[in-house]
Amino acid sequence: MELMVLLNALVTRLLFVLHSLIGVWRVTAVKKEPKYWLLALLNLLLCLETGLTLKFKQGRGYKWFSPAIFLYLICTVPSLWLLEIHHGTQYCGNEHGAVQVNVSNQDFNQSRDSSHGSEGTDHHIIQTAKVFVNQLSTICETVWTLALHQTFLLLLVVGRWLLPIGMEITRDQLSQLLLMFVGTAADILEFASETLDIEDVRKNYALINAILAVWTWSMLQFPLDLAVQHIGCKPTASTKRIPSLLLCRYSAELWNIGVSLFIQDGPFFIVRSILMGHFRIFNQMLVFFTAKNILVVTLQLYRLAVITLDFRATILQKSRKEVSCCPCKPYEASTHATADQDTEMKEFVAFPPKGESQALSEDQ
Repeated sequence: MELMVLLNALVTRLLFVLHSLIGVWRVTAVKKEPKYWLLALLNLLLCLETGLTLKFKQGRGYKWFSPAIFLYLICTVPSLWLLEIHHGTQYCGNEHGAVQVNVSNQDFNQSRDSSHGSEGTDHHIIQTAKVFVNQLSTICETVWTLALHQTFLLLLVVGRWLLPIGMEITRDQLSQLLLMFVGTAADILEFASETLDIEDVRKNYALINAILAVWTWSMLQFPLDLAVQHIGCKPTASTKRIPSLLLCRYSAELWNIGVSLFIQDGPFFIVRSILMGHFRIFNQMLVFFTAKNILVVTLQLYRLAVITLDFRATILQKSRKEVSCCPCKPYEASTHATADQDTEMKEFVAFPPKGESQALSEDQ
């Protein structure tokens, strides 16, 4: 096992666990109930996946799917759900938060001076860590939640980059995938922050749950690598069917279109349309991103039509070539039939039927 592969696999998963634990800590601090620390047990799944990957895959990734990214979603998404739901019951004032930060800075300076004068370096480090944690706790909860959303999406992209790739995906395909993930992460962050920050949405828990459900659904595209990999079907009898041939030839393009229509832009457009049509919620950014979703969905449908027409033209061209070769086949068949008939006649003359052979023998 290569040292760099092992190091990348372990460091990336360690970052995932650390970020997940920070999310659990924020939930416990906000809810003020220690029982939420049980969410940290979800990281045991990621630890189990790490051991199995190191044992059976030598630290490298799998084909078409990343279990580490999927388990990272499982470990982090519940914490963000709880923070967003609790967000609706909080009010964060800027002045109060600024006063708390200033007081924390003063406490930090005092603890640093007292530690220099009386105790050693170890005590100074412990006191500094305590003051730093207390200072982080005074930060406004909305800032914490947004920061966790941002770092979550950044770690998904960076973590996919750092994770060792398998033999089935190339460096070029990985770079294409990462560029797609960057654009996808930006759209998802815009959807979550832009819709959940609307005051009328915060007053409706059903809307919050629906938006978070769509947000979770959109995150499921990150563990999959189908956007840059073709299926590569073998020329068997099943691939002679037109849908199978279309899927084999344009698997990556069809996956990108399906993700946009059914996982990302399509659901985002539906949610934003419901907010504007049913709940009468309008603002400039909501209208802009709704128009953007309409444009993306239209372009994806146009792309699907172009792929279908191109595939149909290819099939028709091949069928015409086969038809142009068909007149030769009846001629070859008739030639073979005439040759078989001549052979049978020769055999018939050389070996006459049994009755005729007996009559000839009696005459003689």
